[in-house]
Amino acid sequence: MTSPSLTVLGNPGHRRVTLFAAAARAAGLPEPAVLPWADVLRGTYRIAPGTVLRIESPGEDEEVDRLLRGPALGAHYAPTRVEGGAAWYTGLTAALAGVARAVGRAPGARLLGDPDEIAVMFDKRRAHRRLADAGVPVPRALDGPAPGGWAELKERLAAAGLRRVFLKPAHGSSASGVVALQFGPRGQLLATTSVEAADDGLHNSLRVRGYRDEREIAAVVDRLAPDGLHVEQWVPKAAQHGRAADLRVVVVAGRATHVVVRTSGHPMTNLHLGGARGETGPAREAAGPAWPRLLETAERAAACFPRSPMAGVDVLPTAAWRRGLVGEVNAFGDLLPGLTGLPGGPAEGLDTYGAQLAALLPHLDPAPPTGAAR
Repeated sequence: MTSPSLTVLGNPGHRRVTLFAAAARAAGLPEPAVLPWADVLRGTYRIAPGTVLRIESPGEDEEVDRLLRGPALGAHYAPTRVEGGAAWYTGLTAALAGVARAVGRAPGARLLGDPDEIAVMFDKRRAHRRLADAGVPVPRALDGPAPGGWAELKERLAAAGLRRVFLKPAHGSSASGVVALQFGPRGQLLATTSVEAADDGLHNSLRVRGYRDEREIAAVVDRLAPDGLHVEQWVPKAAQHGRAADLRVVVVAGRATHVVVRTSGHPMTNLHLGGARGETGPAREAAGPAWPRLLETAERAAACFPRSPMAGVDVLPTAAWRRGLVGEVNAFGDLLPGLTGLPGGPAEGLDTYGAQLAALLPHLDPAPPTGAAR
């Protein structure tokens, strides 16, 4: 059987690409070719017959980010800017649609991942509705259209009786622009976020800070609102060693294969914002008989995207670890270096990329060993 002709749509040299290539070599496959995101966005690429194309994240590359956002930020562009998410989303979905057409025109070529499902996962409002409609437990969301700014948001939250919420840019990732907002009993306000407000706009920072002045909070929300906001209830999460904890569950081919506990001393558990990997064993013990249900919740969320071979699902365990709500489903949520699969599961001993290859290879027809893209 001839090895499949694997190609990765990604950013050359990025750790996502190199880790997948290492997994391919470990599986006895040739080094995957790389189709640069920059070439796709410029239209300078082709898909060769027999290509099996894996879609990787376009993130962490300034040139690609600039091409995706287009002229949205003008002279004030900076890779740290939070605004421009709607333009970025338009660029991403248009590029993926073009790639799908190119794959469709190449005999024997196939695409790993579905552009339409990726588009839903990168729209938090649509993803939340899809999960809720399927009966997957999710936090309560603010009904109606996205709020147009602080004044409207404040009024609608009061009417809904919501005093602790997360404000999430509809098309953001990696906690970019996320604000954990809470109203105190005597009118106090606290907005916890990694957003840093500057004269030229909002910037991502690695330092999480708290805003208490309503004028400052209003200025941040008013700048976030034009790109679209998803507003959902802030649900108290389980704790580990006194730190808030949640789970990133990687689901491959319908099975929960990898779990990492993420803990933090502030509301955002993202590792790049000071979050840390917790301990899976104690979390499993704390959950007891509910642990399989937490994993099943992640699998049910991933099942809402049946044409996606992998999904990273953020499960928010309630305070007693007995129930979980799904916070997000991530199209590229498998970057967990050094993490091997759950003991006794289908990916035991494999990293997230090895697990995906193991699930993929038995279902591939022979493909000619041709250069796939350039």
